[in-house]
Amino acid sequence: MRVAIIHDYLNQFGGAERVLEVLHELFPAAPIFALVYDKRALPQYAGWDIRTSFLQKVPFVKQGYRNFVFLFPRAIASFKLRGYDLVISNTHAWGKGINLDGDTLHICYCLTPMRYIWDLYQDYIRYEHIPFPARWILPFWARRMRRWDRQSALKVAHFIAISRTVAKRIENYYQRDSVIIYPPCDTDFFKPDGSLDSGYYLAVSRLKSYKRMDILVGAFNKLGLPLKVAGEGPELKRLRQDANGNIEFTGRIADEKLLKAYQGCKALVFCGNEDFGLTMVEAQACGKPVIAYYRGGAKEIVIEGKTGMFFYEQTPQSLAQAIERFSGLRFDRSYIRESSLRFSKEKFKALFSDFIAKKLSAGQFPLPRDI
Repeated sequence: MRVAIIHDYLNQFGGAERVLEVLHELFPAAPIFALVYDKRALPQYAGWDIRTSFLQKVPFVKQGYRNFVFLFPRAIASFKLRGYDLVISNTHAWGKGINLDGDTLHICYCLTPMRYIWDLYQDYIRYEHIPFPARWILPFWARRMRRWDRQSALKVAHFIAISRTVAKRIENYYQRDSVIIYPPCDTDFFKPDGSLDSGYYLAVSRLKSYKRMDILVGAFNKLGLPLKVAGEGPELKRLRQDANGNIEFTGRIADEKLLKAYQGCKALVFCGNEDFGLTMVEAQACGKPVIAYYRGGAKEIVIEGKTGMFFYEQTPQSLAQAIERFSGLRFDRSYIRESSLRFSKEKFKALFSDFIAKKLSAGQFPLPRDI
């Protein structure tokens, strides 16, 4: 069986790339098709068969890829995939727009429909630092991209959603059904070490405006409690300027150090409205509770009072009040660890392989009618 995997772009590391790594374990001979690939950002993929689009040759595209977003639909359509039995697009946007033979089974592991043109459109305008000329063009571009996004969904035979939240978006925006298979966590690697916590709180995130790390900084500035923030991104400089001395920014850290950070923290703090939120699972796999904003994937990962707790308004005051309540609670680390095994890598592989086998055995891959 000839298999190919589509990934939007390979120039940063996050939850999507952790999913890609497990897909690569399932299909090690499958080439990876991506719009661009930055070897310096992801050197661990040096031995993979990675094939890029014409954008790879455009100067500065690896770092400033967002400036070329108007070319992404054309770039993904430029791939000529012929003779494949199965194509898996691991995507939040562009990968599902790939052109394929009629006999190829296209399964989309949908990280989310494009949030910056759908449910996060207003937040994107509010919080991103968008130059004035781009703000004028953005509404026209967004309308065009919504049309393209719906049309590209027609190229998918079957959707797999990463959460109930994403499944609802697929239904709302594409009028398509999906099954839910949660993203994989390496629960053999992320595990407790038996030691007591070191007294600090932890946040692990890309430092982008929609992640709402400003809430985190505001709350911990008020509380004065020790906080470590692991991650990098365009908001780092501004967040550092706003933060008091009790907040430490570590930058992006390797998995071995990340594991130690999880094992040593009192709790993980999660401020965003995310599609899933793999860092919450990683922390719980280490037996640590999570304090999370009550939206999105957090509602499927955190069990109130047992594996963590929620705050209900995306404000520093609401988060600070939740942390104060948290300090008086006790959590069963064994229960938290056991709860995280719902999202293990082994379970993901079994469910994903079984889904593919059933669809391949059906032998027909009809595409949906026009929306």
